Amino acid sequence: MKRVLSVASEAVPLVKTGGLADVVGALPGALLPQGWHMRVMIPAYPGVLDRIGAGDPVWGADNFFGGTARICLGQAGETSVLALDAPHLYDRPGGPYGDSRGEYWDNAERFAALSWAAAVIAREGIEGWKPEVVHAHDWQAGLLPAFLRYWNSGIPTVMTIHNIAFQGRFGPMKMGPMRLPPEWFQREGYEFWGDISTLKAGLMAADAITTVSPRYAEELMRGEFGLGLEGVMQLRSGVVEGILNGVDTAVWDPAGDRGAYPYSVSRLAGKARNRKALLAEFGLDPDLAGPLAVVVSRLTAQKGIDLVHQAIPDFVAGGGALAVLGTGDAWAEDQMRELAWRYPGRVGVRIGYDEALSHQMFAGGDAVLVPSRFEPCGLTQMYGLRYGCVPVVSAVGGLADTVIGATPASEAAGAATGIVFHPVDALGLRQALHKLLALHADRAGWQAMVRRGMKADWSWNRSAARYAALYDRLIGA
Repeated sequence: MKRVLSVASEAVPLVKTGGLADVVGALPGALLPQGWHMRVMIPAYPGVLDRIGAGDPVWGADNFFGGTARICLGQAGETSVLALDAPHLYDRPGGPYGDSRGEYWDNAERFAALSWAAAVIAREGIEGWKPEVVHAHDWQAGLLPAFLRYWNSGIPTVMTIHNIAFQGRFGPMKMGPMRLPPEWFQREGYEFWGDISTLKAGLMAADAITTVSPRYAEELMRGEFGLGLEGVMQLRSGVVEGILNGVDTAVWDPAGDRGAYPYSVSRLAGKARNRKALLAEFGLDPDLAGPLAVVVSRLTAQKGIDLVHQAIPDFVAGGGALAVLGTGDAWAEDQMRELAWRYPGRVGVRIGYDEALSHQMFAGGDAVLVPSRFEPCGLTQMYGLRYGCVPVVSAVGGLADTVIGATPASEAAGAATGIVFHPVDALGLRQALHKLLALHADRAGWQAMVRRGMKADWSWNRSAARYAALYDRLIGA
């Protein structure tokens, strides 16, 4: 069995703030049939050691970024986890990156430490296990490929961009505390407009770069999506590959979801029962004839929540209803609450994070709205497809890669699985919702589109095969 070390700031089921955790948690199991054994390394946030049943330390250091540290090996389900236990860095009551007062003041050191420890493990191995490939995720692990390159380790590295908007940018005074060699504070290293960027460090140093969808890989070469790093992406375009994320089909399964009435592509009766239950859950009109749209999202400008606020009045007037679950920016939360106040019985809102309720919403919703301004991959639309909750998405990133928009051509070919709109503005979303009202009214056509979406295979099987092929190429080279 070939060996790969995956390093990230979060992983399901141990800690999650977004889609990054889903990917990092799902890959090990998906790669095993491909002949790759993946160990996942994350910080030992509060409770992590207990949850993995950590044994004796397999590595330790006394003078480690301001305190003592150890690495403990344990299990999260079938995944082998290396937890970096450094209480002075990670034993905090807030989230992985900050608390109610904002981001932690020492995030530069906290995640440089994660990369440093992972680089040492990759170079030296632990207890007879040494990776043949190292896989780093996002800015929090961006220094891992860089350290291995600076040390001339010869270990092949992969850098995955889950969201280029987060770049790990810090002032140059952090160079020493982050243990960065000053000679690499340059264009070919980690320097970025006079600052340190840990993401840029990884992009410049890695042997291969992946993004979480093919379209996002292309978009990042352009200024409107690259957010200052488009030049780096163009420079390294020869090693960039877009690999779609997948859905954990054991967790997201309408036929076996404990939080909903079961149904399948061949037996859709349970979908109607779930719809009725969801209307009651959100206090919406129980006799609703039009489509019930859902939003399950972070409430931010990136996710197009302001566009939802502008477009929903016409949708409600046309007979539709909306259920919203999410948390995010205060202005976006207020906009959703205002819609619920303005349209009682037609718009319901829950501010917060509720995994069980999110499953109920996909099971009971007719359509899921994902009007993102940019979306590296997105799993929401894939959950929607699997649950027969038709995606209404903007034509960006992984949304455009996974949803076949309803057009005369796609409908004639019997291929449409959702609604795709562009430009990404309020008018575009209003037009998409008008199309949703019309498509939903055609019951036979609607059922056919629902079934096509449910039949699509967005599991990890194909994606894991592409990662395995990439690892094989790297060790072959």
